[in-house]
Amino acid sequence: MLKGMLALLLLSALVVQADERDEAVFAQWAAMHDLSGFKRMLAGNRIDAIVPLYQLLRTASDWEKCSAEPFSAPPQSLWPSVKSTLQLLKALSDMQVLGEFEMVSGYRDPQLNACAGGAPQSAHTRAFAVDLIIATPNDAAARLCAFWRLEGARWNMGLSQYASGRIHIDTAGYRTWGDDFTYKSSFCR
Repeated sequence: MLKGMLALLLLSALVVQADERDEAVFAQWAAMHDLSGFKRMLAGNRIDAIVPLYQLLRTASDWEKCSAEPFSAPPQSLWPSVKSTLQLLKALSDMQVLGEFEMVSGYRDPQLNACAGGAPQSAHTRAFAVDLIIATPNDAAARLCAFWRLEGARWNMGLSQYASGRIHIDTAGYRTWGDDFTYKSSFCR
């Protein structure tokens, strides 16, 4: 038990260090990009405190391999998609379906999405999708599936879990899928 607690503390310290590095890299990136309109949209819709901005604008884990940038703001035409997905994340948090989470990927331009192995019509390219790491994934998975069954259609919610354990949530269509991209392999079956 003590060994497991020490491992969890070490992992938490590594996550905090990675977060601090991401925030520093984001500060440099943000200094070269005008985010004022995007920030106003988030604040005006009261969705600016759901996810830290540096997490919201993360692109894909493979951004370096793909010669892309680590962060990207979606074009203004896609901001309604961001709004709908953040409103869903807020509802999931308010209802204690999610618990503590970290957003690791959001909007991806089509070139980065293709290089990173994303689906050709990925909701990420339309700014509807987020990929999350959840602090307590076992408990959250059951709560997410229950929410998806009861409320998912109303939210137009897409829900999946990658082999890595990351959770994909979007508001681009009521569906769930797994490794073979069908309902048959969904973790919500």
